Amino acid sequence: MTDRIGRAQQLASQIDTTVPHSARIWNYLLGGKDHYAVDREAGDKVCEVFPGMVDITRHSRAFIGRVVRHLAGEAGIRQFLDIGTGLPTVDNTHEIAQRVAPECRIVYVDNDPLVLAHAQALLTSTPEGATSYLHADVRDPARILAEAAETLDFDQPVGLMLMGVLGLVGDHDEARAVTRELLDALPPGSYLGFNDGSTTDPAYVEAIRRFNQRSGAVPYTPRTPEQMAAFFEGLELLEPGIVSIPHWRPEALPFGEPPEVAAYGGVGRKN
Repeated sequence: MTDRIGRAQQLASQIDTTVPHSARIWNYLLGGKDHYAVDREAGDKVCEVFPGMVDITRHSRAFIGRVVRHLAGEAGIRQFLDIGTGLPTVDNTHEIAQRVAPECRIVYVDNDPLVLAHAQALLTSTPEGATSYLHADVRDPARILAEAAETLDFDQPVGLMLMGVLGLVGDHDEARAVTRELLDALPPGSYLGFNDGSTTDPAYVEAIRRFNQRSGAVPYTPRTPEQMAAFFEGLELLEPGIVSIPHWRPEALPFGEPPEVAAYGGVGRKN
């Protein structure tokens, strides 16, 4: 772990500030501080076409929180593999999980050098638990699994978190294969928590099309709810299924029903 974090300065020097990156754009839209002018410009262009993008980012963070609380609480999960972590923000996965169960162990995975440069903020574990960080791409599940095994016990159930990351794997068959390889390595009793941008809102789809065409960043691919269901093949899908993320087990709201946003997700259990 020390060696991996020791690479932070070296990799940080490789950050290309002329090309936007999804993790930094997401951080900007969430109101964070870890982004560059090129990321802000890309985020602003998306919002010009689709102002609801900020709502998607905020509801995505809230969705992650509800999923982690459910898994660490009612489901009794004590290990999490969080791929596509993004930049540290308020209530990261380990903070939520370890508030429920201090012994939780979490491995974060991302491929942005800036995320690695800030990885120490993700390693503030409780004494009873553990956190670690892998600089790796979701398209390399074999490496992720091999290195994550230094922290996680794959003989015990794991909460696999694929939040907003499979949209960066444009080929649907490849995205399914990546998900299947990861899930196949996990024992029964493990869970998949997933969300991504959906094709349910034409304005969102058009905004992403323009982003992909103009930004120079890794293209993002929204999917239909039916395509998303394929990632849960062979799993027991928890109620209420694959839904617009504010509708997944919403907490009490003082302002009525939660909104519909162009991001869908769900949770499934491996039996």
